[in-house]
Amino acid sequence: MTMSTLISGNGKLLEEKPKFSRITRVAAHLLSWIFHPLLIPLYVTIFLSYIHPYAFVALSERGKIFKLIFVFVNTAMFPGMAVFLMWRLKFTQSIFLRTQKERIIPYAAAMVFYFWAWYVSRSLQDSEKVFTGFLLGSFLTVIAAWMANIYFKISMHAMAIGGMAFFILWVSFSGDGTSGLYPSIILLIAGMVCTSRMIVSDHRPVEIYAGFLIGILCQALAIVI
Repeated sequence: MTMSTLISGNGKLLEEKPKFSRITRVAAHLLSWIFHPLLIPLYVTIFLSYIHPYAFVALSERGKIFKLIFVFVNTAMFPGMAVFLMWRLKFTQSIFLRTQKERIIPYAAAMVFYFWAWYVSRSLQDSEKVFTGFLLGSFLTVIAAWMANIYFKISMHAMAIGGMAFFILWVSFSGDGTSGLYPSIILLIAGMVCTSRMIVSDHRPVEIYAGFLIGILCQALAIVI
């Protein structure tokens, strides 16, 4: 890693920004794509369905697959399609939503889809409360992201991974199946994802820290509710 210094026209030091090797940046980009915010609800559903020993123990294999498809369609595919259409219709300049202004409409669209996912889930008789609570936390996270976006470009990756980390910690230590393995892994992943965003994104550290904290608070609020 080397340091790149930005200097103003009058010679004053403005910012000292680290430069990383190409391999480090490629790895950071890969982590950012693997743990894209829209994929986090799917990963949590996989964790509850196939990794946690008791979360969905009463659910049939067909029911688990249906739940995975339901979550993917409503929290990843539909919001992703909305962003793609907005980009093709020139409502946004980039599909990566690099500015605060570009994120306003996609956040609003995501709120609709995430609300629908939570609302339908809570209406199903076979839906676990812990899973419904996570979807509510995800919906609250999108609302918080939309509101925070008014003031600064908060990190969506940090919000999503922060919520996921808190949820898995809570599930791991609040009932049967308590294990230190899951928290250890998710905390490692959370640290890697947030570090990756510092390496390859134009977020300031405060935008990543704030995103992580807000993601935690939204999931905690969902548990209280």
